[in-house]
Amino acid sequence: MIDPDRARTPTAAETDAATAVFLRHRELLFSVVYNMLGSIADTEDVLQETWLSWAPRGSVPIENPRAYLVRVAVNHALGRRTAMNRRRETYVGQWLPEPVVHEPAGTEDAVIDAESFSMALLVVLESLTPIERAVFVLNEVFAYSYSEIAELVDRSPTAVRQLAYRARQHVQARRPRQQADARLRRAVTERFVAAAMGGDLAELLAVLAPEVTLWTDGGSKGPATSLRPVHGCAAVAELFLNVARGLRADYQISYRAVSGDPCAVVFDGSGPLAVVVLDVLPDNTIGGIYSVTNPDKLTHIR
Repeated sequence: MIDPDRARTPTAAETDAATAVFLRHRELLFSVVYNMLGSIADTEDVLQETWLSWAPRGSVPIENPRAYLVRVAVNHALGRRTAMNRRRETYVGQWLPEPVVHEPAGTEDAVIDAESFSMALLVVLESLTPIERAVFVLNEVFAYSYSEIAELVDRSPTAVRQLAYRARQHVQARRPRQQADARLRRAVTERFVAAAMGGDLAELLAVLAPEVTLWTDGGSKGPATSLRPVHGCAAVAELFLNVARGLRADYQISYRAVSGDPCAVVFDGSGPLAVVVLDVLPDNTIGGIYSVTNPDKLTHIR
């Protein structure tokens, strides 16, 4: 524990050292918090709060800076999650995680584990309680032990084990089926886009699974096509053909990745219009489509 009485205003050298330590762990902190929140903007706010909690400690020795920073970030994220849940109550239409877009898509040396960070899994995690999600993320994604998590979230190891069990059971019940590898998913993504933009109904119906579901997130600001999920290949195909007909002639498609998922980014004019992520099934048909068109969630994409 840190004794507040020992704290003093850190020197410039101590501040520089504290900054270096924080930056060394920033990528880990971002990953932990983003997987807890699914929002880049809220994640950045939590990291700022974490930094403000960390910076004055430059004059106080901390035995394990990594554990201290993760603990502070997790607890700030839990508090932020409560505020986000209140915002979600008034959110217009469906809510999807804010996509973290990388380039290029489908590379074999991708750093991020596709399953752990997939859009489909993040959507499933939205149904967990904040503490269940924190425990699941720390245990399943970052391999923290129950005893380590207990120290981070101020719970007993037994309580953490129970939370992890409940979260794991819930996720497994709704977990998307095993997907094809990234290269095949990229090929299916290109095939889907070519069919949709080319107005090829027969090809669209061939690449969509019969029970395909489309989720769209426009937040009343973007061109989301439906306030509720759209089910069935015929309805989804018709919807995408109508959207394609309404695009400007100068639209462009960029193939990138949302975490480990190949995706298509649609640019209409000078800015991004949509990020489309596909859930590709083992038979190389599309079982789920996640389309984010809320411009507030696309500001970081260039």
